[in-house]
Amino acid sequence: MKVFQVLKHGFFTTVQDLGRYGYLKYGVAISGAMDSFSMIVANLLVGNNPNDACLEITLIGPELQALADTQIAVTGGKTSVKIDGEEAPMWQTLTVRKGDVVSIEKIESGCRCYLSIRGGINTPIVLGSRSTYVRGRFGGINGRQLKAGDIIEGFNVSPVDVVFRMPENLVPRFMESFTVHVVLGPQADMFTKRGIETFLLNPYKVTIDSDRMGYRLEGPAIQHKGKVDIVSDALLPGTIQVPKDGKPIIIMRDAQTTGGYPKIAAVITPDLDRLGQAKPNDIIRFLEITLEDARKRLLEYREMLTGLAGKLMKSLNL
Repeated sequence: MKVFQVLKHGFFTTVQDLGRYGYLKYGVAISGAMDSFSMIVANLLVGNNPNDACLEITLIGPELQALADTQIAVTGGKTSVKIDGEEAPMWQTLTVRKGDVVSIEKIESGCRCYLSIRGGINTPIVLGSRSTYVRGRFGGINGRQLKAGDIIEGFNVSPVDVVFRMPENLVPRFMESFTVHVVLGPQADMFTKRGIETFLLNPYKVTIDSDRMGYRLEGPAIQHKGKVDIVSDALLPGTIQVPKDGKPIIIMRDAQTTGGYPKIAAVITPDLDRLGQAKPNDIIRFLEITLEDARKRLLEYREMLTGLAGKLMKSLNL
C-alpha cells in the first residue's frame, strides 16, 4: 500500500526500527533508532507495535505527500510539524488525508525526530530488521537515505479511533548540554587516576566528525597508564573508547562490531537514547554510577515504557 511520496528528502532521513540483533558475530552493526524511546512512543501513539519501522529525521525534515488516508505521530527533538501548511502538535495521534502534504521543519532543539505511520513502514526485512544501514547499503529503502520521488509503502490497517497524547510530564526536553550516567570499565584500569578524574570532571564537546556510527568528542585529553591498544574485542552502542590522543569516542548505533582502543566506560541504556539527540557543538558531561544503580534505572525505564503501552492499549481497547 502506497502511503507517502517524498517531495523533499530533508537533510538525512532513513527508515529505522529498534535494530538488527543476533549478527554482531558476523560483523553486522545493530543500527536502529538513535533515540529508541522517541521512536517507540511514536509507534504507540498510532497503535503500532514498538518495533514497527518509522522515519528517523535528522536536523532538517522532509516534505511528504499522502497517497492514502492514514495516521501519523511525530516525536523526538522539537520541530514544527505542518499538515497542508497548518501547524500540528507533536507527541500525539494526527490524521492525514490523501493529498495532504506533511512537512517537518528544522529541528529547534535536539537532533532527531521520528515520524510513525499507522501500521508501520513496509520495506524488505533484512536479517530480521527493516533498519537502514547506510554504510552497508542494506535495509530501509535500498540501503540509503530518502530522496525525492521515493514512495513510502505501508500496510492496509484500520485507523485507531481515539487521539492519544503523550503525558506532558513525560515529554523529554533536549537542550545543548547532556549529563549522562556511565559505568566504568571494562578497561578502566588502563587509565591513570588523573585520567579517570579528567573524564568525569570535565565537559566534552561533540565534534563535526560525529554521526550515527559514533560521536568524537573534544576536550581535555584522558591520560592512559601506558599501553593504548588492546586486542580487538566486542563493541556495543554506548561504549566509550579512548584512542592515543586521549579524546573519547562514544560508540553509537551504526558502529563497527569490534575495536582495539581501551574502553573507559559505557553509557547506560536510558541515557543512550537521550544522547541520540546530541548534535555537533553540544556539550556532554559524564557522571559515574554503580552497576546496581544502572540496573535500577534500566528497570524503571522499562516499567515506564510498559506503563505507557498499557495505557494506550486500554484507550484503544486493543
